[in-house]
Amino acid sequence: MTTQNPRRLAVHPLIDEEMIRTLVHGFYARIREDEEIGPIFNGAIGDGWDAHLAKMCDFWSSVMLMTGRYKGNPMVVHSRLKTVRPEHFERWLALFRQTARTVCPAEIAELFIGRAEIIARSLKLGIFYQPGGIRA
Repeated sequence: MTTQNPRRLAVHPLIDEEMIRTLVHGFYARIREDEEIGPIFNGAIGDGWDAHLAKMCDFWSSVMLMTGRYKGNPMVVHSRLKTVRPEHFERWLALFRQTARTVCPAEIAELFIGRAEIIARSLKLGIFYQPGGIRA
């Protein structure tokens, strides 16, 4: 008899790798075309979009399906990007929300959005926090 660790269960049984792939690819298609943050992503990723998309699928698989496939440190990667400003996280979230609500069932979209909001807040605080508030 095998028992599953409840901390290792998927966030929702309807979430699968195909849904994650559709969300990730749709989201980054919007990012690449966005006038505000597209240039930041395109400049940082250059010709490496295929590898980036695969890594982001691994990331979201780890977050939502608890697969543990993602190996990386988003805080370090994002803190190296000197063109990122605190307000860019709101644009990132707006595009993520639009994409999730377009490609996922409503209940599932809100689960992805909730996780994205936590991730964005964590990155924003980790990169920009200074005693007394967020630095611009």
